[in-house]
Amino acid sequence: MTGLVIVGHGTRSAAGVDQFAALVERVRRRGDVGDVEGGFIELSRPPLTDAVGALVARGHLELVALPLVLTAAGHGKGDIPAAMAREQERHPGLTYRYGRPLGPHPLLHDALEQRIDAALAGAAQADTADRAGTWVALIGRGSTDPDANAEVAKVARLLWEGRGYAGVEPGFVSLAQPSVPAVLERLRRLGARRIVVAPYFLFAGVLPDRIVAQSAEFAAAHPELDVRVAEVIGDCDALADLVRERHAEALGGDIRMNCDTCAYRVLMPGFADKVGRPQRPHDHPDDPVGHHHHHGHDHHHDDHRDHGSVAVVGGGPGPDDLITVRGKALLDAADVVVVDRLAPQGLLAGLRPDVLVVDAAKVPRGPSMAQEAINEALVSHARAGRRVVRLKGGDPYVFGRGHEEVQACAAAGVPVTVVPGVSSAIAAPALAGVPVTHRGVAHDVTVVSGHLPPGHPDSLVDWAALARARGTVVLLMAVDTIAKIASVLIEHGRAPETPVLAVQDAGQPSQRSLPARLDEIGALAAREGVGPPAVFVLGPVVALTTTGPHT
Repeated sequence: MTGLVIVGHGTRSAAGVDQFAALVERVRRRGDVGDVEGGFIELSRPPLTDAVGALVARGHLELVALPLVLTAAGHGKGDIPAAMAREQERHPGLTYRYGRPLGPHPLLHDALEQRIDAALAGAAQADTADRAGTWVALIGRGSTDPDANAEVAKVARLLWEGRGYAGVEPGFVSLAQPSVPAVLERLRRLGARRIVVAPYFLFAGVLPDRIVAQSAEFAAAHPELDVRVAEVIGDCDALADLVRERHAEALGGDIRMNCDTCAYRVLMPGFADKVGRPQRPHDHPDDPVGHHHHHGHDHHHDDHRDHGSVAVVGGGPGPDDLITVRGKALLDAADVVVVDRLAPQGLLAGLRPDVLVVDAAKVPRGPSMAQEAINEALVSHARAGRRVVRLKGGDPYVFGRGHEEVQACAAAGVPVTVVPGVSSAIAAPALAGVPVTHRGVAHDVTVVSGHLPPGHPDSLVDWAALARARGTVVLLMAVDTIAKIASVLIEHGRAPETPVLAVQDAGQPSQRSLPARLDEIGALAAREGVGPPAVFVLGPVVALTTTGPHT
């Protein structure tokens, strides 16, 4: 006799756990799929090991393991099969057939339609006229698996077809773009006046709650719009019907997984590191096999589970929206964030409440966390099984000590990845309207650290050679040394009238740009109180500025 184990992800939401349990009970009451248990791979009780153990105790050594997930991302492709492999080690003779994820099924589309219409009309159905004036924002979890994200887009199109809505746009609440606010803004620009935000989620949880909060925030900023949020799919007959259908497929051997665009099998642009990656099960806090308790979260990046990982992320020149998409995704999935003073501070407000934030600021002439202490923090948190993001300003490898941190992690055996960022050396001039190169004007750019003045015994800069260059020079960390640098450049041949632009607080509301000649920049910086963070760009390109000075 074959038992059915329904496998959920898990959530910190008590309502979500109750809805999962109710669905398992609904399937059990029907009596047409044999013996049934349900369990979670993390976060919630009961753990999967309890559910499997209960079925084995009742004589079931043949199981169908059905992943109760919408899209086949890391949970369905790796975490659940790895957890079931562990159960086979615990229960000799245990075999199982793995059901496919729920996928873009018409039964789920019908359930979504009912949730949307209930939000639209406050009743079971809305009339055709109401639908014709309604846009739908279908919001999925978001994943680091491109195939899973593409499936949400497919569901959006299938939901639109034949149902009479003005349009359906897909988006994501974590790990992928476009975000909830971005989708709502797109619909507003398309002329929408009534929008139903439809969470593409099975059960309640932290992320569906975040969708509600972000939708309410957008609606408050745009009172001309009618923005409503539908309920999640939840425990219902349609979902139970689909579980029964997937169970029958597994018993009949008709398992039609999509491997054509699976990032674990096929090299997808931007995801080459996933091909062939070994899969490891989650460590559930109620499963005695785990040496580390997994720290709670509602979404994850498919990184190593047994010893954690570190991502050294360039946050860009300062504004929150100039971080890369990949950097933001890793930040959203982090358990620990070790942050620099010049990293985009506004992004910290969007972290989950349980994320530990470590202040690694190096304040000029002020408090400073030693680099050795930073390295140790990265390694120790990763070894504790946490996903650590080292959030830095600009680019980690442009005067950011990023490679020192990578070397420390590598030496400790901690998996580490680097996400490039937009360096202020390029961004600050651009935000001030200055191109660092321009056809016929400048064919080279030299980025120089000015933290040590010319003549300092530890300086590695050939200032004389730099003075003879004809291109653009960008000086970082030179607030205290700019007068000395300008004097030495002139001494070795750079023209005194060379235009210079000081850009302070680039990209922030307080940004200001101060133009001067090379022989005047030191006095001007002192007189105007230029302070860090500031970038000095010098060369003929400064004369090409299109925005003029900002003071």
